[in-house]
Amino acid sequence: MTNAMAAGAEALHFQVGDGDPQDRLDKLVVHLLERAGRATSRAIVQRWIAAGRVLVDGEPARASAAVRPGALVEVRPEEPPPSATAAEPDVAVPVVYEDEHLLVIDKPAGLVVHPARGHESGTLVNGLLALPGFALAPADPRDPMGHVRPGIVHRLDRGTSGLLVVAKDEPTREALKERFARHAIEREYAAIVAGAAQDATYDTLHGRHPTDRLRFTSWIRGEAGAPGARGAAPRRAVTHVRVLERLGDAATVVACSLETGRTHQIRVHLAERGRTPVLGDPLYGKPPKKPALRAIAEELGRQALHARVLGFVHPATQRPVRWESALPADMRKALDQLRGLATRSSI
Repeated sequence: MTNAMAAGAEALHFQVGDGDPQDRLDKLVVHLLERAGRATSRAIVQRWIAAGRVLVDGEPARASAAVRPGALVEVRPEEPPPSATAAEPDVAVPVVYEDEHLLVIDKPAGLVVHPARGHESGTLVNGLLALPGFALAPADPRDPMGHVRPGIVHRLDRGTSGLLVVAKDEPTREALKERFARHAIEREYAAIVAGAAQDATYDTLHGRHPTDRLRFTSWIRGEAGAPGARGAAPRRAVTHVRVLERLGDAATVVACSLETGRTHQIRVHLAERGRTPVLGDPLYGKPPKKPALRAIAEELGRQALHARVLGFVHPATQRPVRWESALPADMRKALDQLRGLATRSSI
């Protein structure tokens, strides 16, 4: 047994059965751990394998190695390092639901979800670490940028408000990530857009913009998974848009339901495919030409996008759960102003 295997948590032992995955060791170990109630990400398992913490019939093996039925697999989990990000009790975390496994937050616009360059403090993660149960929360090692995201399974842009779920333990985090991966999460956003939007479904590729590192685009050639702009593989993105209210010809309130959850997906689809950018969007929109509409957008000061519905099957109870969030005050004010302008036909 190597020194790496000798240190850390107690070893787990499994015998490979005929129905277990056998083409790759890392996939097999993820399957065995999940069956044992110890759900762990594939990236973490690969790290354990590289460190010699997984043995097959007493010997180290590669993550890509095939494993025969009847083989004995020994796994010695390594405790993840605690988050080094500072807890900040002053960061308000608006919790709308909490149990021992997860909590649901109604994020205000302006709150950054996780620390990153330029936002090392004052984030949602800093606030979470000040709550009971998050003091020793591990970072998610799958993040290639090294961001600390204890319990974070999805995010909202800084300028977007609304519902966000956060896991309080690793099994819940992995189960929620799996639900997001197979699109088993109900998510609906409300948006105020500039222009006359139409009911539509946008099913496109989605990837980095070829010249602007801050933007994403749906105007991509090729196939999902193939190398694309800036060397990244484009992915499929699907957004369903439904008109809720027309505000003259200048603006529309829409509901956007997601099948996929790509970065800036709704903002890109509404701007590029619908030609109706989210009102106030500083990245994908332009200041409205009409002075009254431009004044409303400037007063709002952020994209008029709100995550209003979140639903899924609870990983622990296996019961459906669902939350709705009303429009925040700044979007309600903008909507009232737009209704007044539409009535007077002055926009």
